[in-house]
Amino acid sequence: MPRVAVLGIESTAHTFGCGVALDDGRILSNVNSTYTPKVGGIHPRESSQHHSSVAPQVVRRALEEAGLSFEEIDAIAVTLGPGLGPCLRVGATIARALSIVHGKPLVPVNHAVAHIEIAKLATGLEDPLIVFVSGGNTIIASYSDGRYRFFGETLDLALGNMLDSFAREAGLPHPGGPKVEELAQRGTKLLRLPYIVKGQDISLSGLLTAAIKLLKEGCRLEDLCYSVQEYAFDMLAEVAERALAYTEKKELVLTGGVARNRELQRKLRIVAEEHGASFGVVPPELAGDNGAMIAWTGALAYKHGVVVEVEKSYVKPRWRLDEVDVPWVEG
Repeated sequence: MPRVAVLGIESTAHTFGCGVALDDGRILSNVNSTYTPKVGGIHPRESSQHHSSVAPQVVRRALEEAGLSFEEIDAIAVTLGPGLGPCLRVGATIARALSIVHGKPLVPVNHAVAHIEIAKLATGLEDPLIVFVSGGNTIIASYSDGRYRFFGETLDLALGNMLDSFAREAGLPHPGGPKVEELAQRGTKLLRLPYIVKGQDISLSGLLTAAIKLLKEGCRLEDLCYSVQEYAFDMLAEVAERALAYTEKKELVLTGGVARNRELQRKLRIVAEEHGASFGVVPPELAGDNGAMIAWTGALAYKHGVVVEVEKSYVKPRWRLDEVDVPWVEG
């Protein structure tokens, strides 16, 4: 059977990415350009303007690095959600235009599903419990009956957003998560903060509010960073461990931008070991938002007949993981 090559476009938030993947799991290219705000967090309009300005070069480079022309591409995959509306619309508009001009099928991809599939590809894990943590998502999930099902999530702030918000209050540069991690390594005192676990879900807004209050009271920043990480990661580890015990999965995978955090990796590795499960972490270059994960997930979907008419390719800023059929996954 001839190989299938898919070009994928990612534009959910601060990154415009384009990658090319083959259906045998080979990633031929992964080119990404990230918008960095001068102050504050991500501004959707400014981020979308960045995406519009860099898109032609990024797409061109992705094809050049893959060594393919549009004639050799079988389908165009694009993230339709979840994400920031203005940013999603840029990627969708470009993907629709490429689909029409080059006569290629358009494949809809859910951003969260793509983070899961690229982690499974990179780690070799087949049926894991998934901990997906990023700027906009904090999800514990696993495959069951045709879809990825939730076994826990955040009730308010996502882990990445919480870390970035605290970092901004502390005057740290964007993205704040890596800087918080760096300072936490020099922390020596565990400060008292809210620990909020409700069933299988966690809440991080109270933790953020309390940490900012202590910051304004003059607490040592290194100790605060250390404490914020300890409380947040322990909450996540607790619900992940219960989900692992309940599902009896023998694999645990960590994916998403926050998966780069070594302390979070260490805690979840312990959880996996205590339950006799294999543990895998998505590689750093594939942890954040990227075009390769959209291309790979698009290849999986296209091989199983998942396509969308251009006229119906609406963006879905709140498209939940458990609303997506994943016919390529076997339980």
